Amino acid sequence: MTTTTTTPEPGAPAGGGATVLDATGVTMRFGGLTAVHDVDLTVGAGEIVGLIGPNGAGKTTFFNCLTGLYVPTEGTVRYRGTVLPHRSHLVTQAGIARTFQNIRLFANMTVLENVLVGRHTRTNEGLFSALLRGPGFRRAERESEERAMELLEFTGLASKRDHLARNLPYGEQRKLEIARALASDPGLLLLDEPTAGMTGAETTATRELVLSIREQGTAVLVIEHDMRFIFNLCDRVAVLVQGEKLIEGTPAVVQRDERVVAAYLGTPFEGEPGAEEAEEVRAAEERAHGSEPSDGRGTPGRDAKDGTAAPEGDDH
Repeated sequence: MTTTTTTPEPGAPAGGGATVLDATGVTMRFGGLTAVHDVDLTVGAGEIVGLIGPNGAGKTTFFNCLTGLYVPTEGTVRYRGTVLPHRSHLVTQAGIARTFQNIRLFANMTVLENVLVGRHTRTNEGLFSALLRGPGFRRAERESEERAMELLEFTGLASKRDHLARNLPYGEQRKLEIARALASDPGLLLLDEPTAGMTGAETTATRELVLSIREQGTAVLVIEHDMRFIFNLCDRVAVLVQGEKLIEGTPAVVQRDERVVAAYLGTPFEGEPGAEEAEEVRAAEERAHGSEPSDGRGTPGRDAKDGTAAPEGDDH
């Protein structure tokens, strides 16, 4: 497949600002099948970049490679010039947070408690401090709660602080997951289909929220199937088809590309592997990581310190 990019030069964001994320040659194979092949992508400070493509294009697999849930077969991922470790909580600690395509909240915890989980990577209190509950621990606990309440105010959930997460409407659960991700004070936020299942009004509110996140200094990389949402939101858009980057550029450039139109309409084009191979890749991924829709870490709470661990329940 021939790829095209409008990025000025490798490793540099289109806007010319400092590079926050630099993914180079990222490849992910499951057995003999390739889910993502040789994908390059950069995100600059202050940018909102979209990642789109048909179902099975490898978008979430690529996200998992960026966030340490998968170890790429080939390629490197750098955050602010430093190669990231292949552990999700260390990636979060470095400055990258994410949400998931399927909401992964702690269903039986309150709204406030869910956000407090995301603060753990920004506190230095250890086991003994927690057991003794000395002045340092109480101060850190108070500061974490203050920050969590700021984020609930920011996302419009402050009045729901004591509600169980499972009792929130669907749109507010999406907001809560974003608030929890922001609790780690990331420099880059990855959103995996943040408007899935939302009404038009909720989608508009999410767009405004993402723009506000950018205004606060956090760069954003977002996967989404709602093309209107993506093209009205993003500075740049990259298109994945069958695991390869087809094109990258401004929304106007991407919308005009005939190959993008063909990919979404299901029209074959030269070099397309086809739906059968895409299904084989998905099946291989499931076999490699178990049958449940896991985030790659196995049991809930194993890496709970990163604020994105699998919850005790996934109702969606």
